[in-house]
Amino acid sequence: MFSPEGPTLRELAVQALSSVEHGYDLLAPKFDHTPFRTPDSVLDAVAAALKDTGPYEDGLDLCCGTGAGVDVLATVCRSSVTGVDFSAGMLDEARRRPTAAGPRVSWVRADARALPFTARFDLVVSFGAFGHFLPRELPGLFAQVHTALRPGGRFAFPVVAPPAPSSPLYWALLGFDAAMRVRNALWRPPFVMYYRAFRLGEVRRELARAGFHVELRALPGFGARSDGSPRVRLVEARRAAPGGDEPDGVTRPPAA
Repeated sequence: MFSPEGPTLRELAVQALSSVEHGYDLLAPKFDHTPFRTPDSVLDAVAAALKDTGPYEDGLDLCCGTGAGVDVLATVCRSSVTGVDFSAGMLDEARRRPTAAGPRVSWVRADARALPFTARFDLVVSFGAFGHFLPRELPGLFAQVHTALRPGGRFAFPVVAPPAPSSPLYWALLGFDAAMRVRNALWRPPFVMYYRAFRLGEVRRELARAGFHVELRALPGFGARSDGSPRVRLVEARRAAPGGDEPDGVTRPPAA
């Protein structure tokens, strides 16, 4: 799973017994050599899909880590790109990434649950971070993103279809989540990282409640499951523009 440049088992154990923030500070120098980094194939597919709905002016990579998603934004945003993360170590690594000519890039240390932005961006993306949020935190998280977007702006992120129970990966993820729950019951501070807690049906409902109109787009390069459904989808949640259609789940006021 890990390249020779990646963390050792001892280093991973130390990180897993830390808080989420400190664990990522420790992992940061070797993060890009682990399976936790979003694969380039997913990043490229999302960039290609966003070009169909762009270009955009200002973009935000939510929970940016070492900055791979910022490269996606740089292909579709014309004015500025911002990466936000609560790990100082991950942001230090992100700042070391080479940047080509293009939009202005900046890095902000902040918690995704308390973003310091209001109507600042036309596009927000996120890659592989949602396992660090408990289901009860999704309403607040999506409200923060809604506030950070300008009217008409989009919140986009890929979602991989869950493996079938007959797949070894299904049982591996189930075992990982069970181990994390035991760890968090016995050890403080908690390390929130659950692969099976971010469920598409619930996510769509919470996005609608936050004021988004939600659409799903298949990313065709990843093929389909045995039942014909896409293996990877792009969730595109749009904040309603003034005078536009109301998002799903929003009650329209009665006519005057």
